[in-house]
This record gives sequence, structure tokens and C-alpha cells, in this order.
Amino acid sequence: MTTPYYAPKGGHPGQSQLLTDRAVFTESYAVIPKGVMQDIVVSYLPFWGDTRLWVLARPLSGFSETFSHYIMEVAPGGGSDAPEGDGGAQAVLFVVEGVASLTVGGAAHRLEPGGYAYLPPGADWSLHNTSEQMLRFHWIRKAYVPVTGIAPPDVVIAREQDIAPDVMPDTDGKWATTRFVDVKDMRHDMHVTIVTFEPGGVIPFLETHVMEHGLYVLEGKAAYRLNTDWVEVEAGDYIWLRAFCPQACYAGGPGKFRYLLYKDVNRHMSLAPVIGT
Repeated sequence: MTTPYYAPKGGHPGQSQLLTDRAVFTESYAVIPKGVMQDIVVSYLPFWGDTRLWVLARPLSGFSETFSHYIMEVAPGGGSDAPEGDGGAQAVLFVVEGVASLTVGGAAHRLEPGGYAYLPPGADWSLHNTSEQMLRFHWIRKAYVPVTGIAPPDVVIAREQDIAPDVMPDTDGKWATTRFVDVKDMRHDMHVTIVTFEPGGVIPFLETHVMEHGLYVLEGKAAYRLNTDWVEVEAGDYIWLRAFCPQACYAGGPGKFRYLLYKDVNRHMSLAPVIGT
């Protein structure tokens, strides 16, 4: 099954490959190119059978990261009945290849490419690959920040293909965002969306804001402005931006430029001192 979503396949580069690449880690942003996601950098998790993963983002002292972002690779027959060990963690799953058999609170769901699941903290869920092909999906985790008087979110199961993107004003349809939850729903303290730029689409100013971003390129290529640098990114690359890192984008084509985007939202800024800065 071919999909419009890029997914890493692992492997190992040959001895003749040049060391030069686009990987960079700075105090304000990081770029992890798709070529970095080889077998030698995979990780494994407790209670996950026939599964490996690439860790793209994790909380780091001094960088105020709020989330972790994995690309999971589950072989046929693999999966977990105890996937999450942190009762305060919420999750978003987004399938890019294969079929996930997800059970949440006793209800079974089949997630194919484009399938999305929001799992609130404390959710009773399991996930398995009952198909004959490899399953690959994104797993974004964040510690939920409760608010007195506001209930935590419900489970959300959706498909990108069923959602009409919201077009940004004054862009002639060249910049749009697919939203899986209502942006005004204060129960949610994180949003995971899909942003699409048609060829020639731009972010026409240097966005500078408090939300952190994790940005995985699903399709296409573009030039991205990160702090004071322009970098070229393409399908399979990952960008992490800390709060207030200036950013802009130019999608030159020839096809669409699309990415899966995480950001933290809808909560007061913590006034507790940050250790390690």
C-alpha cells in the first residue's frame, strides 16, 4: 500500500557514503534529516513486542521541551497490551504506513494511513499489528496539564481524509491546516495538525511565539527559516523549534509541502523555576 506520507525504513549506509549531511542541533532549533534515521539509532520500549522506534524529540534540561515524538515501527504480529507506563501522559497517534489495530476502553479501531487517535491521560489502550505488512506511525506524548473546573478531553478517532482543511486568510488557498480537534476546546493543551503549502505558498513573516514545535515533513520539500538560518528540508526530515525561535517558510514546489505539526496550547505559563538553565 503506497501512501502520500513519508516513512523511514532504516537500514545502514555503505562505507562509501559521504559524511556531509544537513543534521544540526542549536540552542534554538534542531534539524534531523531523514538520512539520520538508520538502524544504528533505533530505540526499544518495555512491553512492546517486535517493535522499534526512532526518538525525534524528548524533554531536555534548558530547552523547555514539553513533549516527546517517536516514529514507531511494528512488525506483523507485534505491538503492546501495556504501551504507556506514565498515567499522566496523553498521546496522539498518526499512522503513515500499514494498519494499526487500536483498542481504547474496550472499543476496537482500525487505523490506516491518515488515521489519527487522541488518547487522554489514563486511557486504557493497546495497539497491535495484525496485518502482514510493516506498521509505521507517529506517537507524540505530552504530560497533561489539568485545570480545575475543566474535564480532560475525550478519546478522538479520526481520518485526515475526512477533514476539510482550514485555509489561512489572504493566501489564495496556498496555506491550509487540517485540525483534528476544535482549537477553542480548552480541554486540550496540545494540538497536532497537518499543515499544507501549495507550490509558491509562504509563511510571509518571521513567526515568533511561545508555542514549541515538532515538525515532521510528510511530503514535498521547502526552504525553512529557523532563527537566523535558512535550511532546506524534504519529506522524512524533522525540525524541532524551542519557544520563541523565529520561523518562516517558502514552498517552492514542484509539489505540495506537508508536515505533521505539534504545539503546546491553552495553558498559563508555569512560573516555577526551570532547573538546569
